[in-house]
Amino acid sequence: MQIHRTQHQRCFTVLPNTALQDRQLSYTARGLLADLLSRKDGWREDGRQMADSSPQGRGAIRKALKELTEAGYYRVDKIRMPDGTIRSEAHVFDTPQLALPVRIPAPDATRPALGEAAVGPADTPPVKEPVQIPSLPAGHQTDEADEADEEVRAAVAMLFRVIRPEPRLRLGQAEAAELAPLVAQWLERGSTPGDLAQALLPGLPPIVHAPVALLRNRLERKMPPTAALRAPVLPRPECEGCHDPAPRPGLCRACAGLGPRVAAVSGTGAAVTVGAARVRAALRATKTATAAVRGAHSPTFAAAGR
Repeated sequence: MQIHRTQHQRCFTVLPNTALQDRQLSYTARGLLADLLSRKDGWREDGRQMADSSPQGRGAIRKALKELTEAGYYRVDKIRMPDGTIRSEAHVFDTPQLALPVRIPAPDATRPALGEAAVGPADTPPVKEPVQIPSLPAGHQTDEADEADEEVRAAVAMLFRVIRPEPRLRLGQAEAAELAPLVAQWLERGSTPGDLAQALLPGLPPIVHAPVALLRNRLERKMPPTAALRAPVLPRPECEGCHDPAPRPGLCRACAGLGPRVAAVSGTGAAVTVGAARVRAALRATKTATAAVRGAHSPTFAAAGR
């Protein structure tokens, strides 16, 4: 067997032979491992998206991920965020990591302190304090905060509704909340869901590696102008008597008896009659020319020409 290799200057990945030649893994698992290791850090794609973009089905991808997990090349950690939500974080290794995973807490996460044993009579059951102490200070939840939370929830719901038809733009609840202020600005400026879809969905790349960054860029770059910057569209005044266009609200000069009525078309009825006759003549000429062209291409006309 002769091996032919090309010297690459860019867009290449260096992998250890132990991972590529691990005969305990199937060829599908090894190929999937090489594909995952060739991606950049922070790349987002789940097993369903991998199966949709490859000849293998979801069952084959799921089995390959299971092989990589059991061999120590692939791992998914669960991290609890400071707000109480749980986030999944996938890790891919080029060498097997068979040790137990180290759970790294999220930044600013609180750790429970060690409790101390209390001494008291054994026959005295613990009694809850009868006076209820509120968990939040009085006045913490104000009307302004409630309105702000409602706006954020409405913006998040609107964003999910707009990007739902596009599988390449998958967001989590925290990511959508991060983009909610921009969506709220769009809604305040009178934008509709159709306007958001027209701004966010067209012209997407085949693979979107950072949906949050892409959506933030489009929301900021295509932000509609505020109502103060828009040119006001004022209704054209009409005469209150004849409803003809007038320079100012009220009665026109003819209805006010200050002068004769000026026709919109010079020549009044005669000009309209002449114009209508010209339009009919042009339509008849066009119809005649179209019929002649169609007859020239018909089989009967061609046979007669011979």
